[in-house]
This record gives sequence, C-alpha cells and structure tokens, in this order.
Amino acid sequence: MDARIYRPAKTAVSSGRAKTRYWVLEMEPRERREPDALIGWVGSGDTEQQVHMRFPTKEAAIAYARRAGITFVVEEPHERVVRPKSYSDNFVKRF
Repeated sequence: MDARIYRPAKTAVSSGRAKTRYWVLEMEPRERREPDALIGWVGSGDTEQQVHMRFPTKEAAIAYARRAGITFVVEEPHERVVRPKSYSDNFVKRF
C-alpha cells in the first residue's frame, strides 16, 4: 500500500482556512480509472482510494501509517507569507 500524507491547501473561492488545520492520509490509486461500457461512468475496482483519514498532527498520521504497515510519502505544506500592510498604503504615490 502506498499513501500520501499532506495538509490540504485553502480553497480558491474562500478566504477561510478551516479545513487546512488537519493532516490527511490518502491512499494512492492501484488501478486505472476506466469508463463503464454500459453507462459511461468512470470508475475502478480500487476501493482504498476512497479512504481519506484526518489527523490533528503530522506525527499522528505517520504513527498510524507505521502501525498499519502502510508505506507513505509526506508532503510538507507551503507556508503562507503575510505582508503587513496599512490602510494608508493605498494612497501612497509610487513612481
């Protein structure tokens, strides 16, 4: 089994970061997704890729993966850069 441990990014349509506090363990797909011949829906027989587990810390996710015998890759998040800005900066003339 292969898994990926990461912290999700903020959604593009929202300024909130509520779902970015947790670490996620997500299984990598084992089979290709193929369209069904009758209906045309895309799917596969791999049910493990439907599993997304949330953990409060990266260490907890790693500990679970090691206990379960899952090989994993940890992807570190890109930290947000906060540039302090004041209201008066909107009226500064820059040439």
